[in-house]
Amino acid sequence: MEQPKFYNSQFTGCKTPFGALRQGQPVRINLFVPQEMGVQEPRLRLWRDAHEPRYYTMEKIEPLNGSDRFTVEFSLPFTGLYFYYFDLWKDYAKVFRDSDGNGYLSREDGPAWQLTVYDQDFTTPAFLRGGVLYQIFPDRFYEGVKNKPLPYADRIYRANKTHEPYFWPNESKEGYLNMDYFGGDLEGVRQKLPYLKELGVTCIYFNPIFEAHANHRYNTADYRKIDPFLGTNEDFAKLCAEAKEAGIAIILDGVFSHTGSDSLYFNKESRYGSGGAYRDPNSPYRSWYDFSPNYACGYRSWWGFDTLPEVNENDPSYREFICGEGGVIDYWMSMGASGFRLDVADELPDDFIEDIRKAVKRHGQDKYLLGEVWEDATNKWSYGVRRTYLLGQGLDAVMNYPFRNAVLNFVKGASGQETAAQIMSICENYPAPALHTLMNFISTHDTERAITYLAGESSEGHDRYWQSGRRLNMQQYEYGIVLLRMAYAMIFTLPGVPCIYYGDEVAMQGYRDPFNRGYFDWDSKEERVRSILRKLAQLRRSSDAFAEGSLEMLEVQQDFLHYRRTGPTEVADVFINRSAHSRLCQVQGKYLEVNPMGFAIVTNDW
Repeated sequence: MEQPKFYNSQFTGCKTPFGALRQGQPVRINLFVPQEMGVQEPRLRLWRDAHEPRYYTMEKIEPLNGSDRFTVEFSLPFTGLYFYYFDLWKDYAKVFRDSDGNGYLSREDGPAWQLTVYDQDFTTPAFLRGGVLYQIFPDRFYEGVKNKPLPYADRIYRANKTHEPYFWPNESKEGYLNMDYFGGDLEGVRQKLPYLKELGVTCIYFNPIFEAHANHRYNTADYRKIDPFLGTNEDFAKLCAEAKEAGIAIILDGVFSHTGSDSLYFNKESRYGSGGAYRDPNSPYRSWYDFSPNYACGYRSWWGFDTLPEVNENDPSYREFICGEGGVIDYWMSMGASGFRLDVADELPDDFIEDIRKAVKRHGQDKYLLGEVWEDATNKWSYGVRRTYLLGQGLDAVMNYPFRNAVLNFVKGASGQETAAQIMSICENYPAPALHTLMNFISTHDTERAITYLAGESSEGHDRYWQSGRRLNMQQYEYGIVLLRMAYAMIFTLPGVPCIYYGDEVAMQGYRDPFNRGYFDWDSKEERVRSILRKLAQLRRSSDAFAEGSLEMLEVQQDFLHYRRTGPTEVADVFINRSAHSRLCQVQGKYLEVNPMGFAIVTNDW
């Protein structure tokens, strides 16, 4: 990066070190001011949320390239989110941050730079770094036990695995949405462990597997019981043990903001006898829920869905049930789980997440706590408060939707400049321990499958009837394969841990829920994506540049990116060429031709 006119926090000549700071870590900031302005004593104005600002007078040092240089060094003893800009104290001029991160001169108020300060003891699991996550929607991966009986009469079994999930007959009343089951189970995952290991997977993230009365299982019915159509608690322990032998950890989905109305705890539908908070005012679970005639259904529910009554996470008995000694977290961790992903983490109080962290880490600092957050998690506001869950006492990391959006949009046509800015913003704002354990992905159960998003028609404004059965034509599919490979190349080489959504490796298609949740196409002969993913996984294992290496954008063009990862012993250069023309690049004193609509990765032993 060339010397900026005033300041750019991503330029090491302006700010050292790059990015977020560990509590008490010194930082040096340099400001460049054109000499003709005659500025003598600029000050840095810095403040933390809800605190009074502090001013740091900057010392003048030797000029550089026609600019006066001013410097200041300080450290911050408290964790939190800080903001700063520069006051030149001449003609009321100040330097604020523009949309590209550069400084600009203004006499009006403007945007400030962000500085994240995280806990000095913040560490995250080392086993994830350099590894590969794999997300499994349990009912749709593989049916290991054939012809098993349905545990409840209101479930619909789908023997034909090639059909799309039900959503009809009446979409407005949801019809059979979430009532059909394809039979995927824990035994099926156990049988496919060799397949996952060969693909390069080191950690499985399961969507919910506890007993629940919908195929997505986000309406938990019993937190201490595997859904009987998936298997038993003993099957889970067996799976964890065999996965561990294969070098694969298992992460569970923790849905702790709400339960199902059809559950042991609420029991609106009377499936669980005469007890439950809905039917018994004296139920031990009654205090978990908020009953009031002010709610349309008589109780507070998640986003108004009466099948999902919200819990009060501040209720002592609920918190003890989840986080206490011998609670839900302890139970599944002792069975072999390596951590939890927290559903809708934004809707859980920070101190509840901190208690969950304590429960997870009781089983070892190498256990993982991931949160579902869709935006920049460092500066997120929710329910009127600034969230602190990524400062070292809460989450280890989050689902990295900003990277997903940046990568898919670049591959689809967004400018390289915009893409690089979005990526570097996350790298700058996130604490390093979190950055290197982020879950990076391009498809999930909550999004369109990546190949459909990249090569298909937009689904915006279209209902499920329009989405149903809609497939890419041959030309779109072939183009989608090219784009999908390029997108995964980026996801595998950016900071964080790449995650493959089951079936993406065979280019499965699908618009939004439930069409993105089809049964894995085990008959697919498509190898072009799978072969690349294997190679990328091997590359991550062989080079420490990808485990926790720094990221530097070396060349950014409209349709081309060249970035470098630098690890303790390895360096990797990544070239992404979205253009229709080949690109001749120089690296390590050699010339490299990057194919049109292609990518190249160069490591030390090239």
